[in-house]
Amino acid sequence: MKSLLTNWGLIVASSKTRWLTVFVWLLFVVILSFVWPQVNQEETKSNQLLPEDAMSVQASKISSEQFSNESGVPLLVVWHRNGGLTEEDYQLIQQLYGGLEEDPVSNQKLIPPFAKAPQQSLVEASSEDGAALTTPVFFQESASTESLQRSLDQLKERIIARTDKSIFNDSTSDDGLHVRFTGPVGIQTDATELFSNADVTLLIATVVLVLVLLIILYRSPILALVPLVAVGIAYGLISPLLGFMADQGWIVVDSQAISIMTVLLFGAGTDYCLFLISRYRDELRMEPDKYAALQKALTGTGGAIMISALTTVTGLLTLGLAHYASYDRFAVPFSLSILIIGITALTLLPAILAILGRIAFVPFIPRTEEMIQKREQEKGKPIRRPKSTGLINQVIGRWATDKPWIIIISCTILLGGLALFVPKIDYTYGLLDSFPEDMPSREGFSIIAEHYPPGEIAPLEVIVNTDGEEVNVKNTLASTSNVEEVSGPVEGSSTSFLKYEVTLSIDPYSEESIQAIPAIKNKIENVLGKNGIENPAENVWIGGETATLYDTKQVTKRDQSIIIPAVLIIIAALLLIYLRSIVAMVYLLATVVLSYLAALGLGWLILDFVFGADAMQGLIPVYAFVFLVALGEDYNIFMVSSIWKKRKYMPLKQAIREGVSETSSVIGSAGLILAGTFSVLAVLPLQVLVQFGTVTAIGVLLDTFIVRPLFVPSITAVLGRFSFWPGRLWKVQENRKKGTVEN
Repeated sequence: MKSLLTNWGLIVASSKTRWLTVFVWLLFVVILSFVWPQVNQEETKSNQLLPEDAMSVQASKISSEQFSNESGVPLLVVWHRNGGLTEEDYQLIQQLYGGLEEDPVSNQKLIPPFAKAPQQSLVEASSEDGAALTTPVFFQESASTESLQRSLDQLKERIIARTDKSIFNDSTSDDGLHVRFTGPVGIQTDATELFSNADVTLLIATVVLVLVLLIILYRSPILALVPLVAVGIAYGLISPLLGFMADQGWIVVDSQAISIMTVLLFGAGTDYCLFLISRYRDELRMEPDKYAALQKALTGTGGAIMISALTTVTGLLTLGLAHYASYDRFAVPFSLSILIIGITALTLLPAILAILGRIAFVPFIPRTEEMIQKREQEKGKPIRRPKSTGLINQVIGRWATDKPWIIIISCTILLGGLALFVPKIDYTYGLLDSFPEDMPSREGFSIIAEHYPPGEIAPLEVIVNTDGEEVNVKNTLASTSNVEEVSGPVEGSSTSFLKYEVTLSIDPYSEESIQAIPAIKNKIENVLGKNGIENPAENVWIGGETATLYDTKQVTKRDQSIIIPAVLIIIAALLLIYLRSIVAMVYLLATVVLSYLAALGLGWLILDFVFGADAMQGLIPVYAFVFLVALGEDYNIFMVSSIWKKRKYMPLKQAIREGVSETSSVIGSAGLILAGTFSVLAVLPLQVLVQFGTVTAIGVLLDTFIVRPLFVPSITAVLGRFSFWPGRLWKVQENRKKGTVEN
């Protein structure tokens, strides 16, 4: 590999090919951007995240086939007034629906005849306390989100014309009448609006943050721009590549995946760039020729960058094993991004550095001692040499070798103590729980939940295939615990299919309701079996929000049981191949996993006590695990590879001290930037991204400032030469016999 990287360095970092390398990259970006669509143009609008064989998905399909509903897609208009709706409010509602009958808004398909109904019927349909009323408007199923938004704007204008704007804008706790749009149409349009400018906002926030951090850490404006230029060009290539793949139907991408991909690209991409830049700066202090210095830097760091990128790529690809679409949609975009940025760090970045040379580090230009002395003679006065910034790093390195057991015990207590909070985490899988509390559709949903019986907000839809047999399913459902009311049955187009609507007596989004789904299904299966129906399990389906949450929980648990072991096995194999040490592979993986658990525990404490979150999104553990384990090993690989190389010609303790000292600055800077970029996700309105960014940023910081500089070196020091077992132990023993190295 060393000779390969040396030859590669001669190609891309030479005076003859540097401009050609940059030109080829830019040419690819321009051509692909012209002929292929950008990835954000190919984002899917589908909200179907569960696999086709999930029970709730099958129930929805059977319902559409057997119980065709010609009414359309509903918008729920929620009317609310503290103290109770007035007669004028009911008149307003009737006038509005009368106008919709005479002059429908665009895409309107059906409305109830509220205008002709007696006012008393509206009063009876309101909540028990009289403070809320929900009235539907049905729209065409084929209408796009954009056209539905225009329809809602028209409807809003008609309501405002009869009242004023405050009816939509004032807090629902204020006096007066309030209106909120919710239901499928309201949620769909609100979600689209939330992400309408999210990609641009996230990109700007990420670039600004990385730029500021680079200037603060390296105090060089040109150097701060170099990684951003390299990553920006890489993004220009990645976006049309993913856009083409999505356009061909090879992958499915959504706004959430693209948002996180942007953060990952700039965070991890800047890290890889810094690994090379830091080594290049060190080589420039010893080598007068900038091209030779760059080639040495590539030879010294190229292997670590390659294996780090490969580790992250393969780790992220394991998300493709998932059945849940939110996981699966991440696999290819994330892996391709890391692959391209890894190639960028080894091709485009060296070419840019070869063009700039020492100028990239202005005003703190690295020079050799001879160059400094020559400038002193020319100017006739001594030139201030750069101050050493490695004192703290040297102290940390000595701690790891002089007091390893104290550090190991302290880190274990700290990280293990935080990990103990993981079992106490409450999880939620509800879609609306991920949206801002002040989002109109969520506010409308909350009003319904507060003023109507719990189960009415999301009834179950139970479908049974009786094969023409007489089966008393309704009484069975009615006698089930936590069931408030059962309506139906409704016959399907095939008379053997019957549908029941079940209203629960408890919150349909609660854990108790979710866990009741299999019990309800089993109870119906038993009745069908007693009535002679074969394979009763294949003739019962439960749909609705509660059943969807149950399926989501089951599918994500299955994915977690597959993805986590797969990540560990793949990364273990890569570490073993690169380090050729079983012992090192084991403790590197173990420390990163412990760091992940600590990040999850500390993240929950912050989300609960600082952000006031009632529960963590159920997708976070797998997201955070894949990212933290894959990215965390990058830093371990970079540091341990430095120790391994130094071990060849110096005692192990000295190799550890110098390896920690050599890598601490660049890894600390890289960790701060990576954690900062993930924290940028907090600017987005979706709670799942805010929580993911929080947990991941915490994990990166723990790994950067505790696991990597203290925990791992201390374990290496305690294990001694057995850290290299078995692949490199014989070399150490051979060197000991020659007297060239000591323990």
